[in-house]
Amino acid sequence: MNRRTEGHADTSDVVVVGGGAAGLSLAHRLTQTGIATVTVVEPPAGPLRPPERTWCYWDQGRGDFEEAVSASWPRLRIHGADGSEITADPGPLRYRMLRSTPFERLVYSRLARSPGARVLRATAEAVRTVADGAEVRCSAPDGQTVTLRARHVFDSRPLRTLPPARTLLLQHFRGWFVRTAADCFDPAVADLMDFRVPQPRRGLAFGYVLPLAPDRALVEYTEFSRTPLTTAAYEAALDHYGRNVLRLGAFTVEAAEQGLIPMTDARFPRRAGSAVFRIGTAGGATRPSTGYTFAAVQRQSRAIADALRDGRPLVPPPHGRRALAMDAVLLRALDTGRIDGPDFFTGLFRRTPCERLLRFLDGGTSPWEEWGIGLRTPVGPMLRTAVEVPFLRRRTRPASLFGDSR
Repeated sequence: MNRRTEGHADTSDVVVVGGGAAGLSLAHRLTQTGIATVTVVEPPAGPLRPPERTWCYWDQGRGDFEEAVSASWPRLRIHGADGSEITADPGPLRYRMLRSTPFERLVYSRLARSPGARVLRATAEAVRTVADGAEVRCSAPDGQTVTLRARHVFDSRPLRTLPPARTLLLQHFRGWFVRTAADCFDPAVADLMDFRVPQPRRGLAFGYVLPLAPDRALVEYTEFSRTPLTTAAYEAALDHYGRNVLRLGAFTVEAAEQGLIPMTDARFPRRAGSAVFRIGTAGGATRPSTGYTFAAVQRQSRAIADALRDGRPLVPPPHGRRALAMDAVLLRALDTGRIDGPDFFTGLFRRTPCERLLRFLDGGTSPWEEWGIGLRTPVGPMLRTAVEVPFLRRRTRPASLFGDSR
């Protein structure tokens, strides 16, 4: 790979802008398979680098990043608003938790051993199409301008404005990493949704518990609604959940995280130029109905690598049309209040085999399986919403710096 010399631009097959989950996953996939030489542009330490994040997903067997997995759970649990409890075994799937710091450390170490990889600590200022590819202009920490050229550029930076949408809800949350004085958690069971918390007037709220040890866990308070809360409101909700619902007794908060994820039926353009593509949340990888992103990013990275290998420089859609159509109906039904969120999700887990439901949430079910799942939802309100959605007008709304902590 060419190094920078005065008056010249660095060249590589691919430039990846942004070193988060999407950017590093793609760089790892391309260099691991030897398909392309890659330069990753990652902001230096400072305000442009996000705080540590948590990503969760489900899969079977050992994945590419198993060494960085913080914890995994063979069973999942849902608590209904009425206190009922559903515990399910999604085998052969397991629910996994990945923290961004060990993930980045693992991928950077692998890239360092690859002769076709380079990580540039700089701020990407502009991306533009040029003859035979694209160009990225960057500002280095010492103030110099670095120009990178490549046949293809994949940009994972957050969008400044969300594409027009009919419905936009926010999944917003704050979590505490807690240590309790007594053993309070079952390390074999993750609580995906605990609806034993006060519900907002519109949307839904739930607790989320990922045990790391009998006396340690990530405990989150999450809402699906139109507007986020203040930090003080999240803290009050977490304190209520930990003390009055989970009854943790004495505990200490060792760290905290907070995030905001768009849940929208917007159509995210995956192409920003003839040789410039968007990936990750900016490219529509976040599943609208759940906020999960990491698994879709892995599918997207594999698909891009396959396309480049076969001479097809395209970014395939991270989610299928049927999945996005169903998500649009669910978001609208939640936003209008036509369905009760806690009852809806509790009913899905109660009436659908867990492994099938997780495949459905990942877009891996057949039309026949989806038909069966649909019959287990409130059919009347969902049909009314399905008829209404195609006639709704899409509107543009400003975007914030969305996280990707699911």
